[in-house]
Amino acid sequence: MKLIPLPAFNDNYIWLLHDNVRALVVDPGEAQPVFVALQQLGLQLASILVTHHHGDHVGGVAELAKATGAQVCGPASEKMPEPLTRLVQGDAVQALGRTWHVMDVPGHTAGHIAYFSPDAGLGAMPSPVLFCGDTLFSGGCGRLFEGTPAQMLASLDKLAALPGNTQVCCAHEYTLSNLRFACAVEPDNADLKAYAGHCEGLRARGLPTLPADLALELKINPFLRSRCDSVVQAAQAFQPSLCTAEHSDSEVFAAIREWKNQFK
Repeated sequence: MKLIPLPAFNDNYIWLLHDNVRALVVDPGEAQPVFVALQQLGLQLASILVTHHHGDHVGGVAELAKATGAQVCGPASEKMPEPLTRLVQGDAVQALGRTWHVMDVPGHTAGHIAYFSPDAGLGAMPSPVLFCGDTLFSGGCGRLFEGTPAQMLASLDKLAALPGNTQVCCAHEYTLSNLRFACAVEPDNADLKAYAGHCEGLRARGLPTLPADLALELKINPFLRSRCDSVVQAAQAFQPSLCTAEHSDSEVFAAIREWKNQFK
């Protein structure tokens, strides 16, 4: 099984997983990169998985489905190109001989879902794979366009509980900008500094920083670390009102998210 991030638009990735014969793609915002990859690799598109309704994730779905007959799956409660199989937390999809478990992860959008396979068969040592759309990024998380901080925090907690060797397949190459912010939050985080240097080297060579490793994200991503003392203290420095009142976990998370929204 091989996993390929197909660049699209300015910074999107359309994820393509294949077994040398059949393929699935995730969040095809445009069709052409997928058609090119299918032709170059001699693959038949069998499945299309969609995490949420934004145009840069669904724009190529109808064209691809019409041309290939691929099965389309997506969130139950969001406007999607029809026809498709609508999914919610607890559902499972069979694709490429693997079971993909569906997780509700609202926050970026109200009905956002993610897909998790405990054994996607990547390489000699099979690793779990997570297609998380715009919920979790390497070093960051999605903006809260439709959900609340409490919802996003709960969604990230759900993802953080997955196995540490999970390969996190985010939908955007936002890593370097996320890590600049993360370093502002935790300037003394040695793991973060080392990872930032590693990612800068990858991008200098034109290589993707993704997929990310979940265990490492738990060490460097401020949105997965919003209960850590160092991140709480940074949030209090940004929003002093957190120092003078009993604060909830979601209020700290909201402060970090707002700081990121303003960060230059």
